[in-house]
Amino acid sequence: MSQTVVIYHSGYGHTEVVARQVAEGAGAALIAISPEGDITEADWAALGAADAIIFGAPTYMGSASWQFKKFSDATSKVWFTRGWEDKVFGGFTNSASPSGDKQVTLIQMQTLASQHGGIWVSLGLAPSNAKASGPADLNNLGGSVGLLVRSPSDASVDEVHSGDLASARHYGARVAGIAAKLKG
Repeated sequence: MSQTVVIYHSGYGHTEVVARQVAEGAGAALIAISPEGDITEADWAALGAADAIIFGAPTYMGSASWQFKKFSDATSKVWFTRGWEDKVFGGFTNSASPSGDKQVTLIQMQTLASQHGGIWVSLGLAPSNAKASGPADLNNLGGSVGLLVRSPSDASVDEVHSGDLASARHYGARVAGIAAKLKG
């Protein structure tokens, strides 16, 4: 059995809802990045012990939130020791718009994982892109690098689309499953 950790920042609560679904799918522990962009020493230890790490952040103004970026920059201490090399990684992001430049945030996360010598896991779902497709369908935003989620700006945290939540559970299970296979 592999150990997976979901580390995320959520500005308004929507990304936290998604993080919980990813963690449920993965059987993972959750670490919330504080509003100040910090995590505890115990959180750093949990990330170090994990076989898989799944990043999550909202996309603001075309990239991850500054709180996630602060965490990302702080991982340089781990990078110097190659402490996360060969870990399995994944990532998800959320914004109000269907596109909202979310792909940029996923590439930012994928680059971070690659700099650490990690193994990135794609979403592994075909897009729901037929005329009849909608927000209740899996991968309705058509992501491939990682999980894309849309939370309209006037939606409460209880209104994250059901297809996005199901995709989140799928993705968490996929990342944890691949980590388990590699741990073998």
